[in-house]
Amino acid sequence: MSTAAVLRARFPRASANLNHYAGSVGRGLDETGRLAWFSMWTIWRIGHALRHYGTETLRQIAQTGLGAGAMALVGGAVGIGGFVVLSGASLIAVQGFASLGNLGVEAFTGFFAALINVRIGAPVIGGILLASIIGAGHTAEIGAMRINEEIDALEVMGIDSISYLASTRLIAGLVAIVPLYCGLVAVAFLSPQLTTTLVYGQSHGTYEHYFRTFLRPEDVAWSFVEALIIVVVVLVSHCYYGYNASGGPVGVGEAVGRSMRFSLVSVQTVVLLGTLAIYGVNPHFALTV
Repeated sequence: MSTAAVLRARFPRASANLNHYAGSVGRGLDETGRLAWFSMWTIWRIGHALRHYGTETLRQIAQTGLGAGAMALVGGAVGIGGFVVLSGASLIAVQGFASLGNLGVEAFTGFFAALINVRIGAPVIGGILLASIIGAGHTAEIGAMRINEEIDALEVMGIDSISYLASTRLIAGLVAIVPLYCGLVAVAFLSPQLTTTLVYGQSHGTYEHYFRTFLRPEDVAWSFVEALIIVVVVLVSHCYYGYNASGGPVGVGEAVGRSMRFSLVSVQTVVLLGTLAIYGVNPHFALTV
């Protein structure tokens, strides 16, 4: 018997922990490769999904945009997203007015709202909503299909399961995010204005002057670009974890948790890198105006 075998026999727990942590790097690289392959194949099969699974794509667009049933307005992405953005943008106005008031420049609250809501607030809040409301549901739905062998049944019937399950949901997310994000940005603009003018009593002219002075159309366009990238990253990752779920209902729950952890980190990473790439050298505002 070799020395390694003797050590494993005498110290089984230490040996198991050593094998677990020593192989974590390899397992991480393997998981990254599978996720990259799944992502590329999902994006590549978008055209195939549009040609062959148009009905399923339309169903996913409707479900992604409004939810299902009588709870669509209050339990879907529109209702929950509106309330979350309303509270988040109002909080930006409250903190901005209080912080700038300590310096005697509370008139710049409009600048504060125009800068943060577009460049950071709306993309982050939109990504978190997308992951928690839509993405987690996709993971649970596809994971349930996996453990019930429904995905295997699709493959037996000659249906491309990734195109049918993942590509259609990605198309739905890219289509539905346009009106949803327009609504979120509109609420993010309106909420701090009402909070600043009605609650704190700042004049509408003062707020409008600084808000319109420092709000750049380019910032809104870049915000939409970040939102589209977030949609691709979040939905593909959630579909991946649901597609590869295993271990019964418990495994589906674990897949939802891992997908949420990955997508929340990914949203912050996309916004961080996007902000550094766009505004890292030149922030594109001048407080002397």
